[in-house]
Amino acid sequence: MDLQLAGKRVLITGGSKGIGRAIAHVLAEEGCDVILVARDAAALEETAAAIRASRQVAVRTIAADLSSNEAVMAVAKEAGDIDILVNNAGAIPPGDLLRVENDTWRAAWDLKVFGFISLCRAIYPQMKARRQGVILNIIGAAGEKLNPGYIAGSTGNAALIAFTRTLGKSSTADGIRTLGINPGATATARWEMLSRDRAAKELGDAERWRDLSSAMPFGRPGTPEEIAWATAFLVSPRSAYTSGTMLTIDGGS
Repeated sequence: MDLQLAGKRVLITGGSKGIGRAIAHVLAEEGCDVILVARDAAALEETAAAIRASRQVAVRTIAADLSSNEAVMAVAKEAGDIDILVNNAGAIPPGDLLRVENDTWRAAWDLKVFGFISLCRAIYPQMKARRQGVILNIIGAAGEKLNPGYIAGSTGNAALIAFTRTLGKSSTADGIRTLGINPGATATARWEMLSRDRAAKELGDAERWRDLSSAMPFGRPGTPEEIAWATAFLVSPRSAYTSGTMLTIDGGS
C-alpha cells in the first residue's frame, strides 16, 4: 500500500539509534526526507550514511541536547518547515522514589517530558500557518502500566500521554494531527539496560536479563521496526482521521 508519504519532510529526535533509527529508515523507504536529531554527532552521521547508501532521499543531521529550551529553539529554526515531527529522544532511568535523586529526576524530565513539549511548541506555529502537519510522540507503556520501580519514567510518560491526548483534541482545528505510540518492551540498548536492572533485583544476577523474555508475549520483546512500521502508517494520509490517539504496542501484555 502506498502510504502517500513521498516528499514529506520529517524531523525525528533520538534518531541515531534504537526506535528513532528504525523510524528514520522506514520513513526514508517511504520516500520522506529526514532530519535526525540526537546528542551524539558521530552516531547521527553513521545512521545518516546508512540511509543515504540505500535511499534516494535528503538526510540532514543536527547534533543537539534537547534538554534546554535554547537548543530546542535552535533545532526548530535550523530544521525549517517540516510536515511531520516524531518526538522520540529521552531515557528516564529506573528506580523507586528513594533511589532516584532529585537532580536525576529533573534532568531526565528536562529531556523527555519538557523536551517533547518544548519542541511541539516550537514546531506548532509553522504547521499551524500552513494548516497541515503531524506530531507523533513515542512515549512508553509504563505510562499506562504504572511501575513503582520505574517511578520517574511512569510518571513522566503518563504526563506525556495526557499532553498528547489533550493537544490532539484541539490541534485538528489548526489542521494538525497529534498522536502517540506507547511501546512496551522493545529490543533496544535501553531495554537491555532496564532488563539488567530488573534481573539484578528479581533474579539476583544482572547477566540473566535474557531470561526475562520467556514470560513475554510470543516469548520475545518487540522490535524497533515493529514500532517504526506503525509510526509510518499513523503519520501518513492513510490515517488522516486519527488524532488524540495513543497506540500501545506491547504484544498484548
